[in-house]
Amino acid sequence: MIKLDAATVLLQWATGGLFFLWITSRKRVVSAGYGWLLRSIYLAMAAASAAIGARVEFVPVREVASALVAVAAASALVVSVARRRAGVAAFPPNLDLIAPLVGTVGLIAAGVDAGDPALLSVVRTVVGAAFLGGVSDAMLLGHWYLVQPGLARGPLLEMVRLVGVMWPVEVAALLWPTGMVSVINGSIDDGYAGLLGWFWIACAITTIGLVVVTRAALKERAYSAVMAATGLLYLAILTAFGTDLVARAVLAR
Repeated sequence: MIKLDAATVLLQWATGGLFFLWITSRKRVVSAGYGWLLRSIYLAMAAASAAIGARVEFVPVREVASALVAVAAASALVVSVARRRAGVAAFPPNLDLIAPLVGTVGLIAAGVDAGDPALLSVVRTVVGAAFLGGVSDAMLLGHWYLVQPGLARGPLLEMVRLVGVMWPVEVAALLWPTGMVSVINGSIDDGYAGLLGWFWIACAITTIGLVVVTRAALKERAYSAVMAATGLLYLAILTAFGTDLVARAVLAR
């Protein structure tokens, strides 16, 4: 049905995060330092994924893809730093698209390896990557307003909106049989008398609730609204990861 392993989760996180970095960087309005921060974080995750995968449950395509994601992110980082004096206008944003494209190949391989049915497993793996990467980048972008306080709210609003768009796709993929519906109705024993199924429902509902409240907060004109939104996105990361990882843990039984 699905697997829960560190190598795949780290590659998901890195691939999704780097994809949404491209979503933001392509408009060339956020300062270069934001890209440096995210590329550094996600290349480390991709490298860790390759290292872990090489030692535990080796999946060749996934591990090669993870290593290449790290290389692509590092290359984009080097180019951005080298052109820092000219500002973000001198950086070709499509360089940020290479890493997530390569990472997606690795995620497809991880999904196929995870089991039966392969298509459902691949969908869950790829959608989960976008969901986790999107909510993480939204929180990090909210924090970046402390560094670049004059930045318009458009990029953050876009990220929050996209997380809201991905939420029903993520939930639907995890509900699809055999999925969390089977946990909720008792067909699959979660080992805790159904508690994990209810916990998953709480995480899923709370996540979309936090997205709605964050969008409402960003309608306020005061600068403090951005900080309030960032705090809400901190909570959304916890519930979003609960939505994805609790389902993985239960369905991997």
